[in-house]
Amino acid sequence: MTEILASPAVDGGDALRPVTGPRRLFIKTYGCQMNVYDSERMADVLRPLGYETTDTAEGADFVILNTCHIRERAAEKVYSELGKLREMKQDRAAAGQGAMTIAVAGCVAQAEGEEIMRRQPAVDLVVGPQAYHQLPELLTRTARARGERIGADFAPNAKFDAMTSERIGPRGVTGPTAFLTVQEGCDKFCTFCVVPYTRGAEWSRPVADILTEARALAERGVREITLLGQNVNAYNGAGADGAPSTLARLAHALAEIPGLDRLRYTTSHPNDMSADLIAAHGELDVLMPYLHLPVQSGSDRILRLMNRKHGPKTYLDVIDRIRAVRPDIAISGDFIVGFPGETDRDFEDTLTLVRQVNYASAFSFMYSPRPGTPAAAMAAQVPDAVARERLHALQALLFEQQTAFNAAQAGKTLPVLFERKGRNPGQAIGRSPYLQSVHVDNGEHLLGQIVAVQIESGQQNSLAGRIIQQEAA
Repeated sequence: MTEILASPAVDGGDALRPVTGPRRLFIKTYGCQMNVYDSERMADVLRPLGYETTDTAEGADFVILNTCHIRERAAEKVYSELGKLREMKQDRAAAGQGAMTIAVAGCVAQAEGEEIMRRQPAVDLVVGPQAYHQLPELLTRTARARGERIGADFAPNAKFDAMTSERIGPRGVTGPTAFLTVQEGCDKFCTFCVVPYTRGAEWSRPVADILTEARALAERGVREITLLGQNVNAYNGAGADGAPSTLARLAHALAEIPGLDRLRYTTSHPNDMSADLIAAHGELDVLMPYLHLPVQSGSDRILRLMNRKHGPKTYLDVIDRIRAVRPDIAISGDFIVGFPGETDRDFEDTLTLVRQVNYASAFSFMYSPRPGTPAAAMAAQVPDAVARERLHALQALLFEQQTAFNAAQAGKTLPVLFERKGRNPGQAIGRSPYLQSVHVDNGEHLLGQIVAVQIESGQQNSLAGRIIQQEAA
């Protein structure tokens, strides 16, 4: 169930009604890119009520913690932050500076809503990830008793239907890049993961709705869009004829939008890398040569315990097929070490797979139990000390590969989309086609443009280059 909980602190008073002057909104985002997108949409849906975003919780009228349940100790981090906000809220009230409204949103809110309200009375609202479009209603309605359920079952379509530009105005995106959610939920039920319980079943937005949002972004100067989904390559939204589309067909349609020069998508599942999607990487120049494809383990036995529904051979076959159509593609992945029952041999299988793939980048974590998931009740939990040692060994190998990939760019000329100013005067920072961070001097005037950059050096996390073309590529 997606639910919204409200405490007596949400009293429907003047502080929570639409105002003529701006009110300050602070959103702290945890976790994945989908949460970043959701946070942006929360700001969009609250803007008609007079809320403008601020970079700090101090002095904010409304604070939202948009939470993620994937990372280790996710809930504990939220409670720690709530403790600080409680003191801030009390100090603000004592100083006669008006009320601060505190909301917890996202996947931790979905999984632990009642517990959050019980443990932290300073929290006014708990909003699941499919119900944040109801925030304006919550902030203007009359008082409700603590814990009353006013949300509904998982219904992503209701959320997206409520946030069209006709209803709340255009997205408040600034800069040349943007996220765009096209798919939500998961039907895979990996034994370590809470997403099916916090985001619901797989659901895809209609093609027409996505194209409308993408065109509006391009008209606002967005040059690169990253399509988001828990299993984005399982996308099957309705096309113009009502029949299910695929992510590949959606990419072809998006490629026709004037001004949209770059497309990316994340996160993918190996079992959903269809033939037409692999082919699209060789057919569409707009589709960047970067693929984030989590594998989690190189051990066939551990992958079965994880219920990943693929083995290392299947995964490696997908990598071979996509490299056949796009030889320069950069591969990224996700890994979990210390999964229940993982032996030294299983871990060696993971290292072997990493050497075979040769990753450009990757994310790796120690397994940590998520309450309610099958893996949390499995026997043979791996001791933390063993898991930590394996993580260090895996990360050393991954960092070595990433550094080598970046170093290999030295001497090449790459088109770079500049997104923001750097820390040094005149410095600009952008992204290469391979999602590497690239910094140049004397490039501040090129923000929002794609220009040719000669790469001079590559480090573990970034590239340094010099501009050799002053006009857009």
